[in-house]
Amino acid sequence: MNKKNIYLMYCIALLQGMVFYGPIAMLYRQAQGISVLQITIIESISLALCLLLELPWGILADKIGYKRTMVFCCGLYFASKIVFWQADDFAAFLLERVILSVVIAGLSGVDTSILYLSCEKDIKQHVFGIYNSLQTTGLLVAALVFSVAVGDNYKLAACLTVVSYGIAALLSVGLSEVYPEESSCSSAGDFVSLLRQTLKNKYLLMFLVGVAFLNETHQTITVFLNQLQYVKCGLSPSAMGYIYIAVTIAGLGGVLSSRFTKRVGVIRSAITLYMVAAAACAVLAFTGSAWLSAAAILTLRISFSLFQPLQTELQNRQVHTENRATALSINAVIIDSVGIGTNVAFGTLAERNLTGAFLMGAGLCAVGAILFSAWYQNCHIINRG
Repeated sequence: MNKKNIYLMYCIALLQGMVFYGPIAMLYRQAQGISVLQITIIESISLALCLLLELPWGILADKIGYKRTMVFCCGLYFASKIVFWQADDFAAFLLERVILSVVIAGLSGVDTSILYLSCEKDIKQHVFGIYNSLQTTGLLVAALVFSVAVGDNYKLAACLTVVSYGIAALLSVGLSEVYPEESSCSSAGDFVSLLRQTLKNKYLLMFLVGVAFLNETHQTITVFLNQLQYVKCGLSPSAMGYIYIAVTIAGLGGVLSSRFTKRVGVIRSAITLYMVAAAACAVLAFTGSAWLSAAAILTLRISFSLFQPLQTELQNRQVHTENRATALSINAVIIDSVGIGTNVAFGTLAERNLTGAFLMGAGLCAVGAILFSAWYQNCHIINRG
């Protein structure tokens, strides 16, 4: 067990969660003359780059080592925040997102691999829960500082973010390299065979698609559609701000994921979280109450926060190759590819009627529960055999 790595990763998660301009990210860009259309174009380019770079980065990370990858990406993360701080036109903001795409693709699977290989088996989910919660804590701290001390000074918010990411980059240098266990699956010796093996494993694909359905439902509803629902219910901007803080705090529930799973069991806890999320979406589809809407958003957030450490641990547990980052990158590409489709569907339905979009979220969570259950039953049969 490498406690130094674990604590350094905790600190990095906290610092990189401190995006002080988070509450006004859209307004910040608009203040620099960037239109909403330009912002969406930049985001689309960024997502496409993430998908293109995901697999090459996974292969490279396995070759050069997880520490070197982490240090390089944290350094680039720091650089991207400097670019954002100084950006004042479309090209500069596009450059920031291009750099960020390289970072996101590079860190995908690497940060969790470092944690997974640095801790003992019986505490892995607990460690992932703390790691995710610290990212949320950083976001909460930044939101509070913004509300109390930053206010309308957008440039100060960006500058403070540069400082927090700079410290995180320095801390990454102190990490120790970790080495994967010997491959227990000789057919997964290179990328091509590993990719082929993943695509042929229908139960693993069920698991990944099921995970993607809950992930994307949570992301789309708690980040984008929630604001439309709040406006529909007549909430004021200040009330939305208080709900934002409450939802952020709810994200800290991930630290309880391991305890919850141990008490209830893997399959029962997962199915419960899927169905609770589905119920929250159904409530949003049919209510016009501000209080019920806020409660449903909080419930969806809590369900996701408890599920995230569990699915991260389960993903890592299924990697039986020394090329861990490559395997996790393949998983991420599959999940993100599903996300592209669900995002378009959510957006199309929301343009017509919010009710349809929320019902789609409920349906995705219900189907996700079925897929997860099918994967789990297959794993159980294999383990018994």
